[in-house]
Amino acid sequence: MAETNTVQLQRSLKWLQDVTTGVIGFELDSRTLQGLQVIRAETGFLHCTFTVPDHASDVNGNWHVGAIATLIDNVAGAAVYSIGDSLNVTLSFNISYYSAAKIQEEVEIEAKVTAKKGKLVSVEVEVRKKDTGELIAIAKQWTASNDYRSPKPRL
Repeated sequence: MAETNTVQLQRSLKWLQDVTTGVIGFELDSRTLQGLQVIRAETGFLHCTFTVPDHASDVNGNWHVGAIATLIDNVAGAAVYSIGDSLNVTLSFNISYYSAAKIQEEVEIEAKVTAKKGKLVSVEVEVRKKDTGELIAIAKQWTASNDYRSPKPRL
């Protein structure tokens, strides 16, 4: 069982790397995730750091909320993928924003699978400023597995 978890975790990390580098997925995702670094990864858990890039700003020089949502969605997806054998579809996605991050500010992202019931999986993501720990956003997402089998990245 531990070997299966290791393979699933490696597959999940490879998927996230491929999305981040533009090997798979959409340009919007790869541009938004550019520079994402996985610091710690366990089955159902990811801790990442990220420096907010210039191209992800709003008109006030803050990290654009749409870019935050895209990053959260992909990191959450990788955490969920690490406990299963397929990418899940999102059923519910809620984000609460508490503060802003500026361009070139370093942030930390933690995604944690909090529940699994049949085909349903819940994941929570927190985004904080790295230097102060100030909360930027909290997201809760429910996903479900489906019969579609996405292409698996080669390890």
